[in-house]
Amino acid sequence: MQTILGVLFHSLGGVAAGSFYMPFNKVKGWSWETYWMVGGVMSWLIVPPIAAYLTVPGFVAIIASSSITILGFTFLMGLLWGVGGLSYGLGVRYLGMSLGNSVVLGFCSAFGAIVPSVYYNYNPQEGKTSFTEMLSSTGGQVVLLGVLVCLIGIALSGKAGMMKEKELSDEEKKKSVQEFNLVKGLFVAVLSGILSSFFSFGIEAGKPLADAAIAEGYDHLFANNVTFVVILWGGLTTNLIWTTVLSIQNKSYKDFTNTATPIRNNILFSTLAGTIWFLQFFFYGMGESKLGNGASSWILHMSTILLTANLWGIYRKEWNGVTKKARGTIILGIAAIILSVVLVGIGSSL
Repeated sequence: MQTILGVLFHSLGGVAAGSFYMPFNKVKGWSWETYWMVGGVMSWLIVPPIAAYLTVPGFVAIIASSSITILGFTFLMGLLWGVGGLSYGLGVRYLGMSLGNSVVLGFCSAFGAIVPSVYYNYNPQEGKTSFTEMLSSTGGQVVLLGVLVCLIGIALSGKAGMMKEKELSDEEKKKSVQEFNLVKGLFVAVLSGILSSFFSFGIEAGKPLADAAIAEGYDHLFANNVTFVVILWGGLTTNLIWTTVLSIQNKSYKDFTNTATPIRNNILFSTLAGTIWFLQFFFYGMGESKLGNGASSWILHMSTILLTANLWGIYRKEWNGVTKKARGTIILGIAAIILSVVLVGIGSSL
Protein backbone atom coordinates (compact mmCIF):
# COMPACT_ATOMS: atom_id res chain seq x y z
CA MET A 1 0.00 0.00 0.00
CA GLN A 2 2.87 2.36 0.80
CA THR A 3 4.36 1.76 -2.66
CA ILE A 4 1.02 2.39 -4.36
CA LEU A 5 0.62 5.68 -2.48
CA GLY A 6 4.19 6.63 -3.33
CA VAL A 7 3.62 6.01 -7.04
CA LEU A 8 0.32 7.94 -6.88
CA PHE A 9 1.86 10.97 -5.15
CA HIS A 10 4.84 11.07 -7.52
CA SER A 11 2.50 10.76 -10.49
CA LEU A 12 0.44 13.71 -9.27
CA GLY A 13 3.63 15.73 -8.84
CA GLY A 14 4.80 14.75 -12.30
CA VAL A 15 1.51 15.77 -13.87
CA ALA A 16 1.77 19.16 -12.15
CA ALA A 17 5.38 19.65 -13.32
CA GLY A 18 4.56 18.55 -16.86
CA SER A 19 1.55 20.88 -17.03
CA PHE A 20 2.70 24.06 -15.27
CA TYR A 21 3.94 25.76 -18.46
CA MET A 22 0.53 25.54 -20.15
CA PRO A 23 -0.96 28.65 -18.42
CA PHE A 24 2.07 30.64 -19.61
CA ASN A 25 0.87 30.01 -23.17
CA LYS A 26 -2.20 32.10 -22.32
CA VAL A 27 -0.09 35.16 -21.41
CA LYS A 28 -0.38 37.82 -24.10
CA GLY A 29 1.97 40.71 -24.87
CA TRP A 30 4.44 40.14 -22.01
CA SER A 31 8.12 39.32 -22.32
CA TRP A 32 9.31 35.93 -21.11
CA GLU A 33 11.18 37.41 -18.14
CA THR A 34 8.06 39.26 -16.96
CA TYR A 35 5.75 36.28 -16.72
CA TRP A 36 8.55 34.01 -15.50
CA MET A 37 9.26 36.46 -12.65
CA VAL A 38 5.59 36.57 -11.59
CA GLY A 39 5.28 32.78 -11.73
CA GLY A 40 8.58 32.32 -9.89
CA VAL A 41 7.68 34.63 -7.01
CA MET A 42 4.48 32.63 -6.60
CA SER A 43 6.08 29.18 -6.74
CA TRP A 44 9.26 29.93 -4.75
CA LEU A 45 8.34 32.66 -2.30
CA ILE A 46 4.60 32.83 -1.62
CA VAL A 47 3.13 29.33 -1.91
CA PRO A 48 5.89 27.26 -0.15
CA PRO A 49 5.56 28.91 3.29
CA ILE A 50 1.76 28.77 3.00
CA ALA A 51 1.95 25.02 2.32
CA ALA A 52 4.47 24.60 5.15
CA TYR A 53 2.31 26.57 7.59
CA LEU A 54 -0.79 24.52 6.76
CA THR A 55 1.02 21.19 7.20
CA VAL A 56 3.90 21.97 9.63
CA PRO A 57 2.80 25.10 11.55
CA GLY A 58 6.07 25.27 13.50
CA PHE A 59 8.28 25.33 10.39
CA VAL A 60 9.71 28.80 11.13
CA ALA A 61 11.05 27.70 14.52
CA ILE A 62 12.51 24.53 12.97
CA ILE A 63 14.38 26.54 10.34
CA ALA A 64 15.52 29.15 12.89
CA SER A 65 16.96 26.46 15.19
CA SER A 66 18.84 24.60 12.42
CA SER A 67 22.57 24.97 11.90
CA ILE A 68 23.96 27.48 9.41
CA THR A 69 25.79 24.63 7.69
CA ILE A 70 22.60 22.69 6.94
CA LEU A 71 20.71 25.79 5.85
CA GLY A 72 23.63 27.05 3.76
CA PHE A 73 24.21 23.80 1.89
CA THR A 74 20.50 23.26 1.30
CA PHE A 75 20.24 26.82 0.00
CA LEU A 76 23.27 26.25 -2.27
CA MET A 77 21.65 23.16 -3.81
CA GLY A 78 18.53 25.25 -4.39
CA LEU A 79 20.63 28.00 -5.97
CA LEU A 80 22.14 25.55 -8.46
CA TRP A 81 18.77 23.93 -9.06
CA GLY A 82 17.43 27.43 -9.70
CA VAL A 83 19.79 27.77 -12.67
CA GLY A 84 18.37 24.49 -13.95
CA GLY A 85 14.81 25.71 -13.46
CA LEU A 86 15.61 28.98 -15.21
CA SER A 87 17.16 27.26 -18.21
CA TYR A 88 14.29 24.72 -18.20
CA GLY A 89 11.91 27.53 -19.01
CA LEU A 90 14.20 28.68 -21.82
CA GLY A 91 14.54 25.12 -23.15
CA VAL A 92 10.77 24.70 -23.44
CA ARG A 93 10.53 28.19 -24.91
CA TYR A 94 12.97 27.35 -27.73
CA LEU A 95 12.22 23.65 -28.30
CA GLY A 96 8.58 23.16 -27.33
CA MET A 97 6.98 20.91 -24.72
CA SER A 98 7.98 17.56 -26.26
CA LEU A 99 11.58 18.00 -27.41
CA GLY A 100 12.49 20.46 -24.66
CA ASN A 101 11.30 18.17 -21.89
CA SER A 102 12.88 15.10 -23.51
CA VAL A 103 16.37 16.61 -23.46
CA VAL A 104 16.04 18.30 -20.05
CA LEU A 105 14.55 15.33 -18.26
CA GLY A 106 16.89 12.83 -19.89
CA PHE A 107 19.90 14.36 -18.17
CA CYS A 108 17.95 15.19 -15.03
CA SER A 109 16.70 11.59 -14.67
CA ALA A 110 20.14 10.07 -14.98
CA PHE A 111 21.91 12.46 -12.59
CA GLY A 112 19.11 12.64 -10.02
CA ALA A 113 18.43 8.91 -9.90
CA ILE A 114 21.93 7.43 -9.98
CA VAL A 115 24.34 9.95 -8.40
CA PRO A 116 22.80 9.91 -4.87
CA SER A 117 22.91 6.10 -4.74
CA VAL A 118 26.59 6.16 -5.77
CA TYR A 119 27.24 8.76 -3.06
CA TYR A 120 25.74 6.48 -0.40
CA ASN A 121 28.41 3.87 -1.16
CA TYR A 122 30.90 6.18 0.52
CA ASN A 123 28.59 7.78 3.07
CA PRO A 124 26.27 5.08 4.41
CA GLN A 125 23.18 6.52 6.05
CA GLU A 126 20.34 4.77 7.75
CA GLY A 127 17.49 3.97 5.39
CA LYS A 128 19.52 4.76 2.26
CA THR A 129 20.16 2.37 -0.60
CA SER A 130 23.62 2.38 -2.17
CA PHE A 131 24.24 1.60 -5.82
CA THR A 132 26.01 -1.64 -4.85
CA GLU A 133 23.01 -2.71 -2.77
CA MET A 134 20.70 -1.94 -5.67
CA LEU A 135 22.78 -4.14 -7.97
CA SER A 136 22.73 -7.06 -5.51
CA SER A 137 18.99 -7.13 -4.78
CA THR A 138 16.11 -8.19 -7.02
CA GLY A 139 14.10 -5.07 -6.24
CA GLY A 140 17.08 -2.82 -6.92
CA GLN A 141 17.79 -4.54 -10.22
CA VAL A 142 14.19 -4.02 -11.33
CA VAL A 143 14.41 -0.33 -10.34
CA LEU A 144 17.63 0.06 -12.35
CA LEU A 145 15.96 -1.71 -15.28
CA GLY A 146 13.17 0.84 -14.98
CA VAL A 147 15.76 3.64 -15.06
CA LEU A 148 17.30 2.14 -18.20
CA VAL A 149 13.90 1.76 -19.90
CA CYS A 150 13.08 5.35 -18.97
CA LEU A 151 16.31 6.61 -20.55
CA ILE A 152 15.51 4.59 -23.67
CA GLY A 153 12.07 6.18 -23.76
CA ILE A 154 13.62 9.62 -23.35
CA ALA A 155 16.13 8.88 -26.12
CA LEU A 156 13.28 7.83 -28.42
CA SER A 157 11.39 11.01 -27.58
CA GLY A 158 14.49 13.05 -28.35
CA LYS A 159 14.99 11.13 -31.61
CA ALA A 160 11.42 11.94 -32.59
CA GLY A 161 12.14 15.59 -31.88
CA MET A 162 15.18 15.49 -34.15
CA MET A 163 13.11 13.88 -36.89
CA LYS A 164 10.57 16.65 -36.50
CA GLU A 165 13.34 19.21 -36.81
CA LYS A 166 14.43 17.76 -40.16
CA GLU A 167 10.94 17.25 -41.58
CA LEU A 168 9.27 20.60 -40.87
CA SER A 169 10.09 23.99 -42.29
CA ASP A 170 10.91 26.86 -39.92
CA GLU A 171 7.48 28.34 -40.60
CA GLU A 172 5.71 25.07 -39.74
CA LYS A 173 7.74 24.57 -36.55
CA LYS A 174 6.98 28.07 -35.33
CA LYS A 175 3.24 27.51 -35.67
CA SER A 176 3.40 25.49 -32.42
CA VAL A 177 6.69 26.83 -30.97
CA GLN A 178 6.93 30.52 -31.82
CA GLU A 179 10.61 30.98 -30.85
CA PHE A 180 11.90 27.59 -32.07
CA ASN A 181 15.72 27.52 -32.07
CA LEU A 182 17.35 24.07 -32.03
CA VAL A 183 20.97 25.04 -31.22
CA LYS A 184 20.12 27.56 -28.51
CA GLY A 185 17.41 25.28 -27.13
CA LEU A 186 19.65 22.19 -26.92
CA PHE A 187 22.39 24.11 -25.11
CA VAL A 188 20.13 25.45 -22.36
CA ALA A 189 18.19 22.16 -22.15
CA VAL A 190 21.35 20.12 -21.45
CA LEU A 191 22.45 22.68 -18.84
CA SER A 192 19.00 22.57 -17.28
CA GLY A 193 18.89 18.78 -17.20
CA ILE A 194 22.16 18.51 -15.25
CA LEU A 195 21.49 21.33 -12.78
CA SER A 196 17.81 20.45 -12.21
CA SER A 197 18.94 17.21 -10.58
CA PHE A 198 20.37 19.27 -7.71
CA PHE A 199 16.87 19.47 -6.28
CA SER A 200 17.27 15.80 -5.32
CA PHE A 201 20.57 16.66 -3.59
CA GLY A 202 18.89 19.59 -1.85
CA ILE A 203 16.34 17.25 -0.29
CA GLU A 204 19.19 15.17 1.11
CA ALA A 205 21.06 18.23 2.36
CA GLY A 206 17.92 19.49 4.11
CA LYS A 207 16.90 16.11 5.52
CA PRO A 208 17.68 17.22 9.11
CA LEU A 209 14.94 19.86 8.72
CA ALA A 210 12.38 17.21 7.79
CA ASP A 211 13.64 14.93 10.58
CA ALA A 212 13.21 17.79 13.08
CA ALA A 213 9.61 18.24 11.95
CA ILE A 214 8.91 14.53 12.45
CA ALA A 215 10.62 14.62 15.88
CA GLU A 216 8.24 17.38 16.93
CA GLY A 217 5.27 15.20 16.07
CA TYR A 218 4.33 16.47 12.62
CA ASP A 219 3.13 14.02 9.97
CA HIS A 220 6.11 12.59 8.04
CA LEU A 221 3.98 12.85 4.89
CA PHE A 222 4.46 16.64 4.90
CA ALA A 223 7.83 16.96 6.67
CA ASN A 224 9.66 17.82 3.44
CA ASN A 225 7.64 21.02 3.13
CA VAL A 226 10.06 22.56 5.65
CA THR A 227 13.05 21.61 3.49
CA PHE A 228 11.36 22.93 0.35
CA VAL A 229 11.09 26.43 1.84
CA VAL A 230 14.90 26.66 2.07
CA ILE A 231 15.62 24.96 -1.27
CA LEU A 232 13.19 27.26 -3.03
CA TRP A 233 14.82 30.32 -1.48
CA GLY A 234 17.84 29.34 -3.55
CA GLY A 235 15.75 28.89 -6.68
CA LEU A 236 14.08 32.26 -6.11
CA THR A 237 17.46 34.02 -5.73
CA THR A 238 18.81 32.73 -9.05
CA ASN A 239 15.66 33.38 -11.04
CA LEU A 240 14.85 36.76 -9.51
CA ILE A 241 18.34 38.11 -10.21
CA TRP A 242 18.32 36.95 -13.83
CA THR A 243 14.78 38.06 -14.67
CA THR A 244 15.44 41.44 -13.04
CA VAL A 245 18.58 41.90 -15.13
CA LEU A 246 16.65 41.04 -18.30
CA SER A 247 13.76 43.25 -17.24
CA ILE A 248 16.06 46.27 -16.87
CA GLN A 249 18.10 45.43 -19.97
CA ASN A 250 15.03 44.96 -22.20
CA LYS A 251 12.94 47.57 -20.36
CA SER A 252 10.28 44.88 -20.08
CA TYR A 253 9.38 46.08 -16.57
CA LYS A 254 7.01 48.34 -18.48
CA ASP A 255 4.88 45.24 -19.11
CA PHE A 256 3.36 45.63 -15.66
CA THR A 257 1.79 48.96 -16.63
CA ASN A 258 1.20 48.34 -20.34
CA THR A 259 -2.58 48.70 -20.65
CA ALA A 260 -2.41 47.46 -24.24
CA THR A 261 -1.97 43.98 -22.74
CA PRO A 262 -4.48 42.06 -20.59
CA ILE A 263 -2.54 42.75 -17.36
CA ARG A 264 -5.05 41.12 -15.01
CA ASN A 265 -5.29 37.93 -17.06
CA ASN A 266 -1.52 37.79 -17.52
CA ILE A 267 -0.98 38.00 -13.76
CA LEU A 268 -3.68 35.37 -13.21
CA PHE A 269 -2.19 32.87 -15.67
CA SER A 270 1.37 33.51 -14.45
CA THR A 271 0.43 32.97 -10.80
CA LEU A 272 -1.54 29.86 -11.79
CA ALA A 273 1.54 28.48 -13.57
CA GLY A 274 3.70 29.21 -10.51
CA THR A 275 1.23 27.55 -8.15
CA ILE A 276 1.00 24.44 -10.34
CA TRP A 277 4.80 24.25 -10.47
CA PHE A 278 5.02 24.26 -6.69
CA LEU A 279 2.52 21.38 -6.50
CA GLN A 280 5.16 19.11 -8.05
CA PHE A 281 7.33 19.62 -4.97
CA PHE A 282 4.40 19.23 -2.59
CA PHE A 283 3.46 15.86 -4.05
CA TYR A 284 7.10 14.83 -4.52
CA GLY A 285 7.62 15.31 -0.80
CA MET A 286 4.62 13.09 -0.06
CA GLY A 287 5.86 10.42 -2.48
CA GLU A 288 9.38 10.60 -1.09
CA SER A 289 8.00 9.97 2.40
CA LYS A 290 6.67 6.64 1.10
CA LEU A 291 9.50 5.52 -1.18
CA GLY A 292 12.57 7.44 0.01
CA ASN A 293 14.64 9.94 -2.00
CA GLY A 294 16.38 7.41 -4.20
CA ALA A 295 16.25 6.26 -7.82
CA SER A 296 12.66 5.07 -7.37
CA SER A 297 11.27 8.46 -6.37
CA TRP A 298 13.30 10.47 -8.83
CA ILE A 299 12.64 8.32 -11.91
CA LEU A 300 8.91 8.09 -11.17
CA HIS A 301 8.74 11.86 -10.90
CA MET A 302 10.78 12.51 -14.04
CA SER A 303 8.96 9.87 -16.09
CA THR A 304 5.54 11.25 -15.28
CA ILE A 305 6.68 14.78 -16.08
CA LEU A 306 7.96 13.72 -19.49
CA LEU A 307 4.87 11.65 -20.21
CA THR A 308 2.60 14.57 -19.32
CA ALA A 309 4.67 17.10 -21.28
CA ASN A 310 4.65 14.92 -24.38
CA LEU A 311 0.88 14.48 -24.17
CA TRP A 312 0.53 18.26 -23.91
CA GLY A 313 2.84 18.57 -26.91
CA ILE A 314 0.54 16.32 -28.90
CA TYR A 315 -2.48 18.30 -27.69
CA ARG A 316 -0.84 21.54 -28.82
CA LYS A 317 -0.29 19.99 -32.27
CA GLU A 318 3.49 20.15 -32.01
CA TRP A 319 3.60 16.91 -34.03
CA ASN A 320 1.24 17.96 -36.80
CA GLY A 321 2.74 17.68 -40.27
CA VAL A 322 5.43 15.12 -39.40
CA THR A 323 5.70 11.67 -40.97
CA LYS A 324 4.12 8.55 -39.49
CA LYS A 325 7.62 7.37 -38.59
CA ALA A 326 8.29 10.42 -36.42
CA ARG A 327 4.86 10.22 -34.81
CA GLY A 328 5.34 6.50 -34.20
CA THR A 329 8.72 7.17 -32.59
CA ILE A 330 7.28 9.62 -30.07
CA ILE A 331 4.45 7.20 -29.25
CA LEU A 332 7.01 4.41 -28.72
CA GLY A 333 9.00 6.73 -26.45
CA ILE A 334 5.91 7.51 -24.37
CA ALA A 335 5.09 3.79 -24.12
CA ALA A 336 8.62 3.07 -22.86
CA ILE A 337 8.25 5.78 -20.22
CA ILE A 338 4.96 4.28 -19.02
CA LEU A 339 6.67 0.87 -18.81
CA SER A 340 9.52 2.39 -16.80
CA VAL A 341 7.05 3.76 -14.24
CA VAL A 342 5.54 0.31 -13.83
CA LEU A 343 8.98 -1.31 -13.45
CA VAL A 344 10.14 1.22 -10.86
CA GLY A 345 6.91 0.72 -8.90
CA ILE A 346 7.38 -3.07 -8.92
CA GLY A 347 11.04 -2.78 -7.98
CA SER A 348 10.23 -0.44 -5.10
CA SER A 349 7.65 -2.86 -3.72
CA LEU A 350 10.25 -5.66 -3.80
